Amino acid sequence: MKKLAIAVFAMSCCAQLALAAVDFDNGNFDLKNEISDLALKVPAPAVKPAGAQKDWTIMVFVNGKNNLEQFALKDMNEMEQVGSSDKVNIVTEVGRMNGYDTSDGDWKTVRRYLVKKDADPSHIASPVVQELQSVDMGDYHSVIDFADWAKANYPAKHYMLIIWNHGAGWIKGLPPATKGISYDEVTNHHIDTPQLGQVLKQIGGVDVYGSDACLMQMAEVDYELKDYAQYIVGSEETEPGDGYTYNTFLGPLVANPAMTPEQVARQAVDAYADHYQTTGDGSTQSFLKTSDLPGFLNATDAFASAIMKAGDKAAATTAMNSAQKYAYPENKDLYDFARLVVANTKNADVKAKGQALMDYIKNTLIRENRTTDSSGGWYGPTSYANSNGIAVYLPGKAAPSTYAALQWAKASNWDDFIAYMAK
Repeated sequence: MKKLAIAVFAMSCCAQLALAAVDFDNGNFDLKNEISDLALKVPAPAVKPAGAQKDWTIMVFVNGKNNLEQFALKDMNEMEQVGSSDKVNIVTEVGRMNGYDTSDGDWKTVRRYLVKKDADPSHIASPVVQELQSVDMGDYHSVIDFADWAKANYPAKHYMLIIWNHGAGWIKGLPPATKGISYDEVTNHHIDTPQLGQVLKQIGGVDVYGSDACLMQMAEVDYELKDYAQYIVGSEETEPGDGYTYNTFLGPLVANPAMTPEQVARQAVDAYADHYQTTGDGSTQSFLKTSDLPGFLNATDAFASAIMKAGDKAAATTAMNSAQKYAYPENKDLYDFARLVVANTKNADVKAKGQALMDYIKNTLIRENRTTDSSGGWYGPTSYANSNGIAVYLPGKAAPSTYAALQWAKASNWDDFIAYMAK
């Protein structure tokens, strides 16, 4: 309700600013026309709250303003197979654009929905709660606006925010560097990693955060979010185009709204992996508890320091070149990198620190990690047996200057280790 009060106060301020703009000094002043103009400037009232506080509100920011538009509609229809209930709100913001998909009325605005149960897989039947004409879905403020609106109008004991779109984790590329999530092809904007942290901070945090997007389960991303979500769900690798399977993810929650945040995070991982196990697509998905991230940082620091102190660059280079990598090869599975270093080093301290890091990842940090393999596809057979739940940026060359802006780089010695490996 605090968010609702803030929204009402902001609307009041907007109305006062509009009133201040009435031109009383113009010789052609017409009170009737000015009042008519003023009415157009006052924002529409907020949607009335949808009733008493529920157990969960699932907020899905669906940026279909790109080549994933058809999957945005598909996922909305998956959500409608379940629908909101008297205990669970499923609320979405969905955007579309010209050029990709013309189905279901070919509307091109951005719409906010309270998802209702419906059996038609080709048509979104849920009521449009708000229709927004132009929204830059690559601007992190748009996610904040959506989440604030959802929290104010659909209050719950627990919240999950899912950002749906392309994702790139943290990568270094040719200028402009593309890193982050939620790419809007109309504006050519996207949300970078520090901005994603600002989203969760400014909306007051969530119980569970999920990236229905590629390559986002990285130390660099997770550490940015650690203070504003209890659990983080994500994929080390690219996601198949279908992304989350929302009916099998949300159905159990609606059936059992007393699920804890950890159970909801686990259900997201299981529904995802179960689906791609049946389709034969390669996939990775894991979740972690953010309160375990400081211990993870300490274990990573100790391991990197041991390598640098021992001057064991040869073992580290061999491991870096052979470790499980992803669509961006500078993204490495950190457990697999440590495993290979431990196997190749002759230094006792490096072995001990590497094993300690592996144990922490396996037994503490990653609460569940599931992978599926592919027997074919664009890249041929793919195995993710060496994907253990969290990736890290290890390019074998200097990191870009912007890497230093990440909370992970500020708090850890990993930036020093990247520099050491680049020499």
